[in-house]
Amino acid sequence: MSGGTVVVVTGGTRGIGLGLARAFLARGCRVALCGRGGVKALPGPADRLLGQVADVTDRAQVQVLWDAAYERFGRVDVWINNAGAAAPRRPLWELSAADVEAVAATNLLGTAHGSAVAVTGFLGQGRGRLWNMEGFGSDGRTLPGLGAYGATKSAVTYLTRAVAADLDERARAHPHDVRALRLSPGMLVTDLLVHGYTPEQYAKARTVLNILADRVETVTPWLADRVLADRTRNGGRVAWLTRRRAAARFATAALRRRDVLPETLPGR
Repeated sequence: MSGGTVVVVTGGTRGIGLGLARAFLARGCRVALCGRGGVKALPGPADRLLGQVADVTDRAQVQVLWDAAYERFGRVDVWINNAGAAAPRRPLWELSAADVEAVAATNLLGTAHGSAVAVTGFLGQGRGRLWNMEGFGSDGRTLPGLGAYGATKSAVTYLTRAVAADLDERARAHPHDVRALRLSPGMLVTDLLVHGYTPEQYAKARTVLNILADRVETVTPWLADRVLADRTRNGGRVAWLTRRRAAARFATAALRRRDVLPETLPGR
C-alpha cells in the first residue's frame, strides 16, 4: 500500500489507537479516527486527518464514521477496530451487570458493528482490509479476574476468522479483494493494561509486566508497517509479542532489566 492509504482507526484518541494514528500519519497516510468522548486535539495536519465522534456500540454511528471518511478522502483502504474496554479485575460473579455489559458491548459488539460496516463498504469498492484487534484471551489463555475481558477477545478472534471464511465463500461467486485480519499488539503500557489493579495486585504483577510490556511508541510503528506491507493473507494475523519473543524475554530477564511501567498506579 502507498503512503496515500486511507486508514480508519476506532478508539483513536488515546492509547494504542492514537499511537497507530500517529504512525500512519508519519507514513504519509490519510487517517480518520473516532472517539466516544470527543476528538479535541488531533495528532496531525487537517488535510490528512479527520476526527469523528462515534460510539462503536451503535452501528448507525459507526456508519456515520465510514461515510465521513469516504466523503473526505474518496475511499477507505484500511479499517482497524481498535476501540476497547476492560472490566475491573475481579471474578465474573463479583462484577456488576453494567461492568460486563460495557466490556462486551465495546469489545465484541463494537467490533462486530465495525466489521459489518467496513466489509459492506469494502465490497462496494471491491477492495479493503479489515483489521480486528486481539487481546488477552484471544489465544485461549485464562487468568483470574479477566474472565469478561478475555471472553470478548476470544470471541473477536472467532468473529474475524468467521468473517474471513465468509469472504472466501463470497469470492468464489463474486471475486473481490477484501480481507479480514487480526492485529495483536501484545502488552502495551496504556490505561487499559493497568486498569482494575489494586495497589497490592499491581505491585505483584509489575515485575512480569515489565518483562512483557512495551511502550505504545515502540510497537505501533511496527504494526503500521506490517499493515501497509499488505502481505497478510485473508484470515491471517500480525503479532508483536509472539510466544518466542516472550520466552526470550523471560530467559534474559536477569541480564536485561526492563523498566517500562511506573512504580505505582497512575493517579495514586
